[in-house]
Amino acid sequence: MKEIIVQIGKGLMAVVYGILKLCPAKNKKVVFLSRQSDELSLDFKLLKDELLRQEDGIQIVAICNRLDDAKKGMLGFAWDTLRSMYHLATARVCVLDAYWPAVSLLHHKKTLTVIQMWHAIGKIKQSGYQTLDRESGRSRKTAELLKMHRGYDYIIAGGKAFNPFYCASFDTTEDKLVNIGLPRIDFLLKTKEENREKALKRYPEFKDKKVILYAPTFRRNIDLDWEPLLNEIDFSKYILILKSHPNQQLACHRDEVLTCAEFSAVELLSVCDYLITDYSAIALEGAVLNAKTYYYLYDYEEYTAKNGINLNPFESMPGCAFLDGAELMKSLQSGDYPQEVLNAYRKNYLPQDMGCCTQKLAQLVVSKLG
Repeated sequence: MKEIIVQIGKGLMAVVYGILKLCPAKNKKVVFLSRQSDELSLDFKLLKDELLRQEDGIQIVAICNRLDDAKKGMLGFAWDTLRSMYHLATARVCVLDAYWPAVSLLHHKKTLTVIQMWHAIGKIKQSGYQTLDRESGRSRKTAELLKMHRGYDYIIAGGKAFNPFYCASFDTTEDKLVNIGLPRIDFLLKTKEENREKALKRYPEFKDKKVILYAPTFRRNIDLDWEPLLNEIDFSKYILILKSHPNQQLACHRDEVLTCAEFSAVELLSVCDYLITDYSAIALEGAVLNAKTYYYLYDYEEYTAKNGINLNPFESMPGCAFLDGAELMKSLQSGDYPQEVLNAYRKNYLPQDMGCCTQKLAQLVVSKLG
């Protein structure tokens, strides 16, 4: 029944889109599409500002809808899908940061260029076509039915070492990859001191203790068991900031643990002395700022079985990855961090020429305008 409903929906979309494509395309129109949040992400904001700086008369339309499964949410997304179809029919460039049905399901004008600006600057964990029919992934039948990640002309990628994994995740070829990184890399480099000053002004206690930022990845169909780490932290010497993944809020009722809601995890990288993560691409953002990073992999076997990883922290960051929270904190408190390991990691997995990612991405967009 579900398949029949989807096929009918696809047919209706194709009919409506065929009519919408009769509308003339506007030479300097760009449409942003996102399911990551209900407002423009940092990457989109930075790209928008750079496009407006580079090109006079450019028109930018943004549709952001963090789809939820509620009836109201589904209706809202249906309306935004229809809106996106009109703008896809009349734009010259589409930039998106996740799967968007109208992009992959429909046949577009040859004058439309679609750029997938994926929302992570690397492919540490497996996703997309790599995880089909796994517990933490999608079913192959659904992926094929919805043409997951089809229709992209370019895919913005991070360091070239990740290229095989981008190809596997998106089921694509390497010639579509553009290894320039995301605009947030520029933000991290250019605003490090500014972000640090803001955080210290709001939380002056950061000056008195070492700050640990814990930012885990999203887990689907995997039980969370991160709290034992708390028992190993000496809160008289350390401050712990917990930053949950946007798709999975972690509950913590200990007064010693901060969430710093007014700052994003990216902003807090500038003030943390240590970053603790797992399979999250925030490890790469931390590497941009040379943050001393540890990996708390309490569910390593389960996660690799149910989701899969491309970059094994035990191999890519030897001496920094731990299954046990007590062992991790023992290493952290020793003060003997293997900087040479982080240096090699940065060289291997970050894009080259960091600091001009936004400019290069905007130049690509502008080059495709009429």
